[in-house]
Amino acid sequence: MLVPKLVTTLQTYDRRQFLADLTAGVIVGIVAIPLAIAFAIASGVTPGRGLWTAIVAGFIISALGGSRVQIGGPTGAFVVIVYGIVQKYGIDGLTVATLMAGVLLIVMGVAKLGSAIKFVPHPVITGFTSGIAVIIFSSEVKDLFGLRMGAVPAAFLPKWAAFASHAGAFTPAAILVSALTLAIILVWPRVNHRIPGPFVALIVATVVAHAAHLDVETIGSHFGPLNPSLPHPQVPHLSLAQVTGLVAPAFTIAMLAAIESLLSAVVSDGMIGGRHRSNMELVAQGVANIASPLFGGIPATGAIARTATNVKNGGRTPIAGITHAMTLLLITLFFGRYAASIPLATLAAILAIVAYNMSEWRTFLAELRSPKSDVAVLLTTFGLTVLVDLTVAIAVGMVLAAFLFIRRMAVVTNVGLVGVDDEDDEPLAPWRRSIPRGVLVFEIDGPFFFGAVETFKETLGQISERPRVLIIRMRHVGALDSTGMHALKDVVRRLRRNGAAVLFADLREQPLAAIMGSSVMDELGPNVLFESIEDALDAARALLAPERPLTYIG
Repeated sequence: MLVPKLVTTLQTYDRRQFLADLTAGVIVGIVAIPLAIAFAIASGVTPGRGLWTAIVAGFIISALGGSRVQIGGPTGAFVVIVYGIVQKYGIDGLTVATLMAGVLLIVMGVAKLGSAIKFVPHPVITGFTSGIAVIIFSSEVKDLFGLRMGAVPAAFLPKWAAFASHAGAFTPAAILVSALTLAIILVWPRVNHRIPGPFVALIVATVVAHAAHLDVETIGSHFGPLNPSLPHPQVPHLSLAQVTGLVAPAFTIAMLAAIESLLSAVVSDGMIGGRHRSNMELVAQGVANIASPLFGGIPATGAIARTATNVKNGGRTPIAGITHAMTLLLITLFFGRYAASIPLATLAAILAIVAYNMSEWRTFLAELRSPKSDVAVLLTTFGLTVLVDLTVAIAVGMVLAAFLFIRRMAVVTNVGLVGVDDEDDEPLAPWRRSIPRGVLVFEIDGPFFFGAVETFKETLGQISERPRVLIIRMRHVGALDSTGMHALKDVVRRLRRNGAAVLFADLREQPLAAIMGSSVMDELGPNVLFESIEDALDAARALLAPERPLTYIG
């Protein structure tokens, strides 16, 4: 149902909830300030772009979204992909890629693919999330320690090699500011839970650095003064070749936005006992990622940490998210100029905490005790995220997970010869003791799809005797695909060439409908499908004794 949660929640809205949403929105807006600035700088863009992303996209995601409490804005998941796009294609390329991603998200929502996103394997999500956390921390080492060095290499290994060669070129003042910031963030929750620690750390560290005239690099010294005025919509100009090259990054942005926003919505549902509308959420994410770059912003999605902060402070409707965006707008317009004094070491320390929380290292270590196939997916995704590229990591991780799933399903599907003395869930069935000589009964147990076809062929290839009638029982086959039907057709052809007949028994609804609605029936011919194994055996006896009249059932 493509109806924003704002529409339904306002039907029973009251003054008490408005005050709770207002309080939560203001608090989350304050929390978002240092994060929006830090994510923008880490992504290779100016701080203002992060703020306007949180304002524009945050407002739209709350106003149009399918979650009651979702808070939208720039997140750490986008840092890696945004930085790569900016380095290769510039700001115009980032704008086009984000616009394309927005369109993809809307299409996904309208096509009702919201539930399909939830099937991304957990090892893939953990792998690229932990990988992103490592990259975010790596990108902040220079500012965290105030290293005096030139441009930092983009690749992971050369980057750390450069850090090692300049380890002695640190700035004591930057380390002091970083340590002060980290200490406040870690200790402040014991003092006060209402006022966010990162915001307090930002204010205190900035005041201390300015008052003590510490030799640290600030936003103003690195990026120049901030322009607090509302940016004008801008449409980039790129060639067709450049736009074509942005398809893959745009797809990655769309997938990351969809996955993270829906994960955030699921987490918040558990916190408030609600239920989000996944397809409406994707549409809102799409609209937000179209509007954000037009106003100078970067990609946005639902932010799990800020959404949780919203819930913990009483936010229960999209009004809280809208308030968060308006709070950011007012602070940016009236106090944005003071952001130029914020030390980069402070923002680096804040992002170091974000990276630590994002790494989910306990979950990562727990995944290492999973089955080997899951561990392979986890480590592959993690390694490719850190060493190669996020787009490649997600693609390879998904393909590897899909192949391993196919392998597992193929192992689950069993094909075996049914004998008189076999024991299963019907060991005393009378029909087992009445299988005529010259008749073989094979049973397929599990979904019969392309992954299980080889098992089927290998099992039939091991037949030592040449049957006159082969009965294939399919009572436990819940799903049959075109490859499975093709395999059945091949078996029928081969056995008929040898003068044998093939009958099918106990077909369930989906396999029966698939066979009846396909060209396979032309190959199978009439009178080969039976409702039960007993009926199929009766037909086999009739085929073995042609003088007897035949009464086919299906």
